[in-house]
Amino acid sequence: MTTETAHRAGAAGNADGVGTWAVLLPAERYEAERLVHHDTLELTGLTDVARPGLGDQVAVLVDAPPRLVALGRVTAPGRRHREDPDDPQSPIEPGTLVVAYTRRAFDEPVPADLLTLDGPVTAVEPAAFRALVDQLGPPPARRTWLVSLDLPIEAGTPAEAVRLFWSYVQELGPRELPAFVSPSGDELAMQAFVLGEQANQDPEEDD
Repeated sequence: MTTETAHRAGAAGNADGVGTWAVLLPAERYEAERLVHHDTLELTGLTDVARPGLGDQVAVLVDAPPRLVALGRVTAPGRRHREDPDDPQSPIEPGTLVVAYTRRAFDEPVPADLLTLDGPVTAVEPAAFRALVDQLGPPPARRTWLVSLDLPIEAGTPAEAVRLFWSYVQELGPRELPAFVSPSGDELAMQAFVLGEQANQDPEEDD
């Protein structure tokens, strides 16, 4: 099947001609997407596979077991505004697929066992795509959260302490540093998160 034929197959059944696809995230990229907020998802090395067209809808999945973690639409590669989680210095390569996120479910993925994936990118029947999306339900209500990061820093001056603080943040990042989050106005409900998941920071509770 050629790329053009596969694209038409993915778009079949949609009155507006918009295709529906599934993309599979590698495990290490899934972790990067969970740890740091990105507006878009960039997947490289897709020059030899069928690919969605601009405006097509995409379900972002992880494997073992298959789960839906995000939705998005294909957009044109643009200027890089932030560091790439895999390679901060890499340019936009030929064959790069750029998906603008429209909905995230990284914290509560939904099963996608009924989908059969042919590789990193698979055309999906519109009815199957809609059934998968329906499992997400309505998006959660947005609210204000207070997020903090406290580090004891030894330094000679306040300015040096701030410089050391940002140095540690850049070096250790969300994989090692605990971030503390609570609903605005309810600091007693504060929780610590490491690696994108709640983490106990009270050594007495571990005993």
